[in-house]
Amino acid sequence: MTVSYSTTYSFRDIIRNNIRSFHYAIRATLIASVAIMVLSGCQSTSVDGVTPTSRYATTTEPTGYTSDPNKVAQVRTAMAAQFIRQNELDSAQRQLEKAFSANSRYAPAYDMMGILLQQEGSEINLAKADGFFKRAIELDPQFMQARNNYGVYLSQMGRYNDAIEHFEVAGAALGYEGRIGALENLGRTALKVGNTQLATTAFLRALDGNRNSLIAHIELVDLLIAQNRIPQAQQFYDETVLLTGGEASSPRLLLQGIKLAAARNDLSQRQQLSQQLLSAYPLSDEAKLLKTWIRNPEASWK
Repeated sequence: MTVSYSTTYSFRDIIRNNIRSFHYAIRATLIASVAIMVLSGCQSTSVDGVTPTSRYATTTEPTGYTSDPNKVAQVRTAMAAQFIRQNELDSAQRQLEKAFSANSRYAPAYDMMGILLQQEGSEINLAKADGFFKRAIELDPQFMQARNNYGVYLSQMGRYNDAIEHFEVAGAALGYEGRIGALENLGRTALKVGNTQLATTAFLRALDGNRNSLIAHIELVDLLIAQNRIPQAQQFYDETVLLTGGEASSPRLLLQGIKLAAARNDLSQRQQLSQQLLSAYPLSDEAKLLKTWIRNPEASWK
């Protein structure tokens, strides 16, 4: 199994989290009798098969026609999430406008609009996204998904300290299903500002909540190697390899294994992993760094 360990934020991940939160609403639109009566002309498919715990989830039970503005806003926002996932941004925009018309105080619609504008990515829309995320949090300060998404946006805009504030709030919200992801984001953002202590704490907290967090594992290995805590780094590295199917499956993981082998003076393991990295990922940054080390044997392998 091949796993990416990029430290950048993915719009796809953001959208997937939001779609999971609105899973019930999307499923509801598949029930023809309800879809016809509530949202004429809408079409959607179920996503991920995950039952959310979000308080904004809608019921899947057919209830007939409803004029409840909140329920209409819920379903319209769910449809927008699906359109964003399919990169149909204009359709998503129209759904969100209808959500606002139904309920101008529905926080998830503002959060979703922020995501939509962020994904479109133009300078104008990136600037607009800020206000929508802020409005979502203003309407519902306990809406942790909006705080996490706003943190991702702020990090993308280079406003790392502001992002850290929102990630810390979301990461401390027990019961929030995205809490581990918020802690992972907190750790990665802390690294961007050079706060390794905060990053280490965040990743350890993420592992407390989910021992299978690959992001926390891979980041902690690098942090511990930098601190020359080789036995602890080796433990997390071995766990990461097990989580990825029993073998180093990315350039970054291979390079970490090389560093650890060098620290243990295990020449055989170092050579084996070096050959694997150069063969499988010859153009990667990790391979380029390895070649630099090979050309300069006196250089530190950290």
